[in-house]
Amino acid sequence: MLSETTKPAGLVAIEKEMGRQNADALASFETASTLAATIAQSLRKTRQLLLLGMGGSHAVGRAVEPFYRSLGIDAIAVPLSEQLGQPLSTDGKTIIVTSQSGESAEVLRWFGERGIRADTFGLTLEEGSTLARTIPSLVGAGGTEKAFAATRSLTISFALHLAIINALGENTAEALRILGSSDVTQVNEAISAFSNVRAIVTSGRRMQGVAEAIALGLTELSRIPCFSLEGGQLRHGPMEMLGPDVGVVLFRAKDGTAELVSRMALSALEAGSPVIVFDASDEEPLKEAVMIDVGAASGIAAVFALLPAAQHFMLGFAGSRVKDLGTPVRSTKITRSE
Repeated sequence: MLSETTKPAGLVAIEKEMGRQNADALASFETASTLAATIAQSLRKTRQLLLLGMGGSHAVGRAVEPFYRSLGIDAIAVPLSEQLGQPLSTDGKTIIVTSQSGESAEVLRWFGERGIRADTFGLTLEEGSTLARTIPSLVGAGGTEKAFAATRSLTISFALHLAIINALGENTAEALRILGSSDVTQVNEAISAFSNVRAIVTSGRRMQGVAEAIALGLTELSRIPCFSLEGGQLRHGPMEMLGPDVGVVLFRAKDGTAELVSRMALSALEAGSPVIVFDASDEEPLKEAVMIDVGAASGIAAVFALLPAAQHFMLGFAGSRVKDLGTPVRSTKITRSE
């Protein structure tokens, strides 16, 4: 363990963000109710949702897709860069543009080229940003995330979606209970299990968006190849890459896809890969895999249960690989070029 005086400045910054992410998320949920009700009304009318974002913001969209779909809303998350180059029709859709800074290059170009359409809303952490000034926007509490790699911004973005889901009539009590807890899950065994890997693949089924968010953070912070494949996609060919030097991180919640995640864990173990399972399923632990039990949870509540433990693993693993953890060498916090 590093002392406060020996920690890299980037790590200190990330830990500060994480230390207040739950409180800021709860505050964001409380203040979002009015506009969340307006967005919910739009969704009841259109029954279609296009979620646009880049990086971690796109991963948030991917993560919440299944929860809106379960409410009868045809939701799809698309990278904003893809929508600019190969656009889906926006006719008759509710659109949510997510950008924690509200100033990324693609957001500015989107409004410059496409203008402002009806039923378009923003989701950001920066009240004074171009995004928030241009369209009605849900704004997270606590201001812009300063540290490199998304942690607090992810949790707050999920809380803002939780406000919309609540306005659509879903019971959000369990998600709020989890956000209000302060449990810290130990991940040392998981970090040790990956001591010899040269690459990581993360995967899930209904939790695939969480897997994608963590893969991005792992790549940014550890600087080794870390990418994500939905569980079915991982089955169809990419299993060839597995072996002792390719770690597999899986996300399992209490839902109908848990058994499929379990099967993938067993197949990856048979291929020789070390396997970590972040588990909210309440199913039996899987022998030989490193199990990170976060308590049973389903739906968006499972996101809030799984994410903190995965974030701690992300930091611990990256800290075992780089000395200047949290200091970008090829990227910037706000991407202003395309």
